[in-house]
Amino acid sequence: MSSEPSRSVSQLIGERRFGPLFFTQFCGAFNDNLFKNALILLVAFHSGTILGLAPALIVQLAAGLFILPFFLFSAMAGQLADKYDKARLIRIIKLVEIGIAVVATFGFATAHAELLLAALFMLGLHSTFFGPLKYSILPQHLHADELVAGNAWVESATFVAILAGSLLAGLLMSIKPHGAVYAGVSCVLIAIAGYLACRRIPAAPPAAPDLRVSLNPLTETWRNIRLVYRNRTVFHSVMGISWFWFYGALFLTQFAPYVKDVLGGNELMVTALLGTFIVGIALGAFLCERLSGKHVEIGLVPLGSIGLTLAGADLWLASPSGIPQPVDLVTFASHLASWRILADLVLIGVAGGFFTVPLYALIQQRSEPGERSRVIAANNILNAAFMVVSAAFAALALSHGLTIPQIFLATAIMNAAVAIYIYGLVPEFLIRCLVWVLIKTVYRLRAEGLEHVPERGAALIVCNHPSFIDALIIAAMCRRHIRWVADYAMYAKPGLNYFFRTINAIPMAAAREDRSVLIAAYDQIAAALEAGELVGIFPEGRVTDSGDIEPFKGGLNKILGRTPVPVVPMALRGMWGSFFSRKDGAAMRKPLRRGLRNPIELIVSAPVSPEKLTPSALHDIVQGLRGTWQ
Repeated sequence: MSSEPSRSVSQLIGERRFGPLFFTQFCGAFNDNLFKNALILLVAFHSGTILGLAPALIVQLAAGLFILPFFLFSAMAGQLADKYDKARLIRIIKLVEIGIAVVATFGFATAHAELLLAALFMLGLHSTFFGPLKYSILPQHLHADELVAGNAWVESATFVAILAGSLLAGLLMSIKPHGAVYAGVSCVLIAIAGYLACRRIPAAPPAAPDLRVSLNPLTETWRNIRLVYRNRTVFHSVMGISWFWFYGALFLTQFAPYVKDVLGGNELMVTALLGTFIVGIALGAFLCERLSGKHVEIGLVPLGSIGLTLAGADLWLASPSGIPQPVDLVTFASHLASWRILADLVLIGVAGGFFTVPLYALIQQRSEPGERSRVIAANNILNAAFMVVSAAFAALALSHGLTIPQIFLATAIMNAAVAIYIYGLVPEFLIRCLVWVLIKTVYRLRAEGLEHVPERGAALIVCNHPSFIDALIIAAMCRRHIRWVADYAMYAKPGLNYFFRTINAIPMAAAREDRSVLIAAYDQIAAALEAGELVGIFPEGRVTDSGDIEPFKGGLNKILGRTPVPVVPMALRGMWGSFFSRKDGAAMRKPLRRGLRNPIELIVSAPVSPEKLTPSALHDIVQGLRGTWQ
């Protein structure tokens, strides 16, 4: 991971550690879609004279050939990306892409369909080996608080490249009689541009240089999937991304028939609606980056799920029924009902950005560096599998008489079911969503000094305790998971027990209340710290009822005496007097006591050595951080 300070999005794109990779992957996605769409247009009008096969059959064959390498070679691609320098591998792959583009140009010039299909398979192979590299290299070159921005740029550029490549293919293929040759030459030029860009990508040393590369695709694929399954959060993130590709692939493949058979539109309308959808995804990716506050905010993922379901269902409601009347783009745009359809497509795209960008960043952040490329390779395999299942589902639904809008509705309902299932297994997503909404609506939170929280290794987090949601606020701002120590009486309450178990809190009781719980708590704290985790405590022992910082308890000495780790002091400002504080009596009795958008602050100090650190000395540090603002 880069040790440089973080940059803004506009600065990041100009940095050598990101800009060349961004341009390289844009050229690759652009080339894939330029060639694929040019080939589809070619076979749609000439396949009968070239192969004697139906155009629809050739289109399906082309789609299968492009996706087949993801199943056969993704596992090997992940191994190579972990074993060798990623920048060097990218240069080799992009050099090969130039050769593939030359083959494609010759195929276009001679109208040789078999050669074109072979080039398509090789482009799929190129994308298979490039995929793990472009995602696993980001954490090596970007600072942790730049990961979301980097993924947002990559996701946005990919979908914009898909649209641009598709548009250029249509434009070039309309030029008679040499449009296909122009498309091939364009592929060569774009491949050369991508290669020149990748030469400026900084070195990315191998994460697992001693890894033995297995050439058996079946056993290695299964091994990679098991590798992902070991990490519960990463596995469910991969499954979430794969589900989005099921959802998105279904919408993309049904665009043309939806416009033709439901809306009565023409090819120009297909392009316009596809562009609307892709612009929505790009917008969602950038909004995700802005709303995340420079860290991986998985709380946005449930919002993405909700958007995908609501917009998909509304698209069904907004779609006209009955026999469609022919309509051009201008006439379509003149009807108010049409703007509802366009709004649904934008919302689906935005929700998709909210859904996928944090998940990609989460996979990169929580995967072991020596396994990251293989994890991403497994993600690519599952993505491809879900896309194939999506095509099969659409074909089955259509064969049983469902209309395209009804398929959209069925997919939206399935999305809701998948979301409920995933968030039931990993409630962290939903909890972070609720906290994020709370912080963005009720409070205006400013954080200072978060860079002092170590990115790896054990540390003890200590903070004052002015309200009942202090742990949630701190957890929402920290990139790493924190094991909070919770009061046993609160932990045992039926309404709260599920929440505390979900965040893996450690229950603690006073010796006079339950000595066995106290001993177990110290054991769990020591085990967590020895495992390199962050543990959070409120040394006051209870939520203040005066607004002052109460004296810190002596349990701090027992924790540090058993497991000496750095201590990170924090202070919350502005929470006293809020709905969740005990000002003027019991908390949570007067909703919106101070209205909305109240300013609060979290101030973090540099870690303090545990040697000879007393509770009173730590109290003074936290008191100094908080100052006079309660």
